[in-house]
Amino acid sequence: MTAAPTIWDEGTEPARRVVLLGVALTLTAAALDLLVGHDLGWIFDVCFVLLAPALALRVHPRDFFAISVTPPVLLLGLFVVIAVVEPAVIARADDGLVQATLSGLTHHSWALLLGYAGCLAFLQVRRKRIAAGLWRPRRPAQSSKRSASPAPRRTTSGVPSE
Repeated sequence: MTAAPTIWDEGTEPARRVVLLGVALTLTAAALDLLVGHDLGWIFDVCFVLLAPALALRVHPRDFFAISVTPPVLLLGLFVVIAVVEPAVIARADDGLVQATLSGLTHHSWALLLGYAGCLAFLQVRRKRIAAGLWRPRRPAQSSKRSASPAPRRTTSGVPSE
């Protein structure tokens, strides 16, 4: 009898999907925090700290490298966009692009540190499980063909054909 898959075995998504999920969730967290306040604060930071390790749990092992560099790139990309659109959200209103981006990274450095450390730690745990032969990829659910299901019918103008 084999043991049930653990949380460390769940990651089977390709890097592209996981990175896109990370981008979407990062933008959502930023938007949520901006709706609540007028700048990025603790709501965004907490979401980012939880998001980065979650990405490490979703990715397929062959894509560990791509996810290992994703959290800092996500934060940098977000802050560059914010610095172009509205620098006052992360820095002083009169700061330039580079200064506003660096200010944003500095103000949210603890979230980057904790989120990135969590991401790398989760990837390391998963890598060690793979090296020990404990990784069992999650199998997709098999579709069943039930005998009680009716045969498909084709209808035209609402009248079933025989």
